[in-house]
Amino acid sequence: MTAVLESAAQSFVEHPGFGTGWHRVCAVTDLEPAWGEAALIAGRQVALFRSVSGEVYAVGQEDPATGAHVMSRGITGSRGSRPTVASPLHKEVYDLRTGECLGTPALRLPTFGTRIVGGYIEVEL
Repeated sequence: MTAVLESAAQSFVEHPGFGTGWHRVCAVTDLEPAWGEAALIAGRQVALFRSVSGEVYAVGQEDPATGAHVMSRGITGSRGSRPTVASPLHKEVYDLRTGECLGTPALRLPTFGTRIVGGYIEVEL
């Protein structure tokens, strides 16, 4: 299943201006564990992931190696205790917490704060 979650109707901004602040995106149950989804949040493409243990991660949808907006289609996994996503194009592996590329240190994936409030995922831009 591929879905683009648009937060315009449910979004709110605690700090006005330039789309910064916390944005309500979707219900936690809208994300399947170990599967990514794309969301458009305040005009920015973000990839969301929910781990099997229930943690939620938000990273930039744009693949740093190619510029294609495909990270939500990446393969989730882990390296030791680090949750990861591998780009679906060239299989570069990124830490979902820090955005660090584990194979090419010059590449970095933007990461965003997440929280769950009342059963909904909120992302901080």
